[in-house]
This record gives sequence, C-alpha cells and structure tokens, in this order.
Amino acid sequence: MQNWPAIMQPRTKSRNVVEVGVLLFPAFSNHCLANAVEPLRAVNSLSGETRYRWRYLSLDGGEVASSSGLTVRVDSALDRAAGGDYLFVMPSYNAPTLDTPACRLALRGARKRFARVAALDTGSWLLAGAGLLDGRRATLHREEQIALAERFPEVEVLADRVVDDGDILSCGGALTSFELVLGLIERHHGALMRLEVAALFLDGSTDAPGTLAPPLPGRTAEAAMAIMLRHIETPLPIDRIATDLGISRKRLESRCRLRYGIRPRELYRALRLREARRLVEGSSLSVAEIAVRCGYGDPSAMTRAFRLDFGMTPRALRAQRDQKVGPAGA
Repeated sequence: MQNWPAIMQPRTKSRNVVEVGVLLFPAFSNHCLANAVEPLRAVNSLSGETRYRWRYLSLDGGEVASSSGLTVRVDSALDRAAGGDYLFVMPSYNAPTLDTPACRLALRGARKRFARVAALDTGSWLLAGAGLLDGRRATLHREEQIALAERFPEVEVLADRVVDDGDILSCGGALTSFELVLGLIERHHGALMRLEVAALFLDGSTDAPGTLAPPLPGRTAEAAMAIMLRHIETPLPIDRIATDLGISRKRLESRCRLRYGIRPRELYRALRLREARRLVEGSSLSVAEIAVRCGYGDPSAMTRAFRLDFGMTPRALRAQRDQKVGPAGA
C-alpha cells in the first residue's frame, strides 16, 4: 500500500473509543444537541465500528426537558459519572440562573475526571462561574458575549465561532457546535473523515461548475474536495477543478499537499474508492454498477485499486458483510 497520510488509510480496529459525557441543562437546545451528537454517530456508522461512545448527564441525575419540550432520560448525575475524553457542557437559555454553587462544585469536580471540556452555546458562562476559564480564551452565543466579559473580566472573551484553548474548547451556538465537533473528528480520525461526515449533513450540490464563489483563505483544498464529491461518477480533470476555483493547477497541487499531504489526483482517487466501499457495504449493486457510479469504466481497474487500498476485493468485503448480517430472517 502507498505510504499515504493517516487520513487516507483504510479503517482499522485498533483505535480507542472516545468517551464523551453530554451535560444537559433545563431548556437546552435540541438543535445544539443534535449537532453535537449526530456527527459522532455518523463516524461510527461510516467506520463500521464504535469510535465514539456518549452518555447523557444532568446535575441531579433526573431527566431534562429541552426548550421545545423534548425530554431526555439521562444516564447519571454529573458527580457520579465516570470520567472520559470530553465533557460537553450544554446550557442554552438563562445560563446565569444556572450558575449555582451546586453547578460550580459539580463542574470543578468533573474537570478532574474529563481530559477536555467543550462549552457549547452558552456553556462558557457556567465554566467561567466555576473558575475554569480564569486566564483562558473562550466564546459563547453572541448575545451573551458582552455580559460574560463584564461579569468575568478574568476571561478573554472572543467573538470567534469556535475557540480551541487546548483542553477547553467553546463555540457560539447551535450551528457552531457542528463546527466544533467536526474539528474533534478531524483531530481523532483525519480530514477525510471530517469531510465524509460533513457531506452527510451539508449538500453543496447546488453550486454549478464555474459559478463557485472564491474559496475562503485556507479553504482551497476543501473547496476542491467538495467539487470532487459532486463529480464522483464522471470525474473532472484536475485542471478543470483548478479553473472552477479560479486558481492555477500548481497552486491547487500546493494547497492539497499542504492540507492533506497528497496531490489532488490521489485525493480524488481516494474519494471515489471510499464511495465504492460505501456502495459495496450498503447496497446490492453489482461490482460493475458500482464501478460506473464511481467513475471507473473498467470494473477490473476498480477492483485492483480497491484491493490495494482496503486489502480485499469488493466481493470479499461484501461477503464479509453478509456473513456478519447472516441470512434473512436469522
């Protein structure tokens, strides 16, 4: 197998499970919760194994109702919960009223058991109240930024969408929760997994070739990858992708190498093969049909590339899948 970066390597069973505690407060945002948890579920689904495991927590161990009335049954009170890799702190409305002595004590105790804490929506207010943001950088929902800076002058409050301050992360609302979690996915599983997860929730197919807005600074490689994902069945020449982005091929090559460690052509190949793997595992299409859908005119050529990347042929992978599932009605 080619010595590509970790983002391009086939799935492995040796990864540790990332343990996440999701701390909910009364009137939490359903939108924020879904944006935090669904991407983790998607990683498990795409990888075919448990990469993330999460449990719902509350301060007292009782069920919690969201702002729209959805009730969540929690697994444990925070002070009785085992630690983990991340604690997501998720209040939404009226965060100052939730900043009680009991909340502060529980958060300070939890900080010793969780390796990292992520404050979602207005979560930074509660971390600041517990003294966990003294001398740290953080953000929260824009409507509370000025109030937080005035109430806790020892915290450097930023207007950024997501702030990564090492072992404490924060974001500014429901939509930015999605961005924060995508960043965690990239940290643990690579940039390609991040994009695969994002593609499940964000459809960029409405942009016609030649009408794309200029990519944001530092996002050229991501924009190129988005174009590739929209043209899996009929792959575009790399020169055409560079033209659509308004840059030279040489610059596109440079951006892809810097971001992903490989050339655009190799990136395109990896995306097509990962789509082929998804179809092999999740559909009943023949290998010949999958080859066409993934831009291969010759099924044998796809099979050779597939075996090189994933260590087995499409038929062998499908047989392995069927063996796990068992016969119908079993």
